[in-house]
Formats: sequence, C-alpha cells, structure tokens
Amino acid sequence: MAQKRIRIKLKSYDHKILDQAVRQIVETTEQAGTQVVGPVPLPTRIQKFCVIRSPFIHKDSREQFEIRTHKRLLSILEPNTKTIEALTRLNLPSGVDIEMKL
Repeated sequence: MAQKRIRIKLKSYDHKILDQAVRQIVETTEQAGTQVVGPVPLPTRIQKFCVIRSPFIHKDSREQFEIRTHKRLLSILEPNTKTIEALTRLNLPSGVDIEMKL
C-alpha cells in the first residue's frame, strides 16, 4: 500500500521569516503525533535586473537589483485528522507562500 503524505512547499523573500514558519509547522505536527521529514532547502531563485540610472546623459551608468526567492520543502508522513486540523488553524507570518499537496 502506498504511504500517505502531505508535501508542503514554502516560499519567501526573507529567509528568517521562512525558517520561523517552518519551525512553527514542525512543532505543531510533532505535537499532533506525526513524523516530519525536512525541512529540505531548495535552490534559491535569483532574479537580476539592470536599470539605466539616467536615460538622457549618463546611459552607461547602470544600477543592478536582485530579488531572491528562498524555498523549503517539508513532508509529513502518515497524517491523521488531528494533524490536518492543526495545520489549518496555524497562523503563519505574512510574506510566506504555502503550497500543500496531499
């Protein structure tokens, strides 16, 4: 028989807030009595942008910006109803994107 699991993928621009959210999820699932695998750090997506500082005279002068998206992956093995209820009632910090797959 296939093993039931919940996959949780978290994304955030700030790694400190992301680690705090992961810690909250791990604590609540362990209190519910289930086993957690992870957090597994996934590769950070880096978007780089190059912008001209002055469009009229100084066209060679440029400024660079980047956006880093940090990601983590959690797996909850053999979830029960108590675990699912605890995860739905969980208040996570703003700025964290959550994607859950059953």
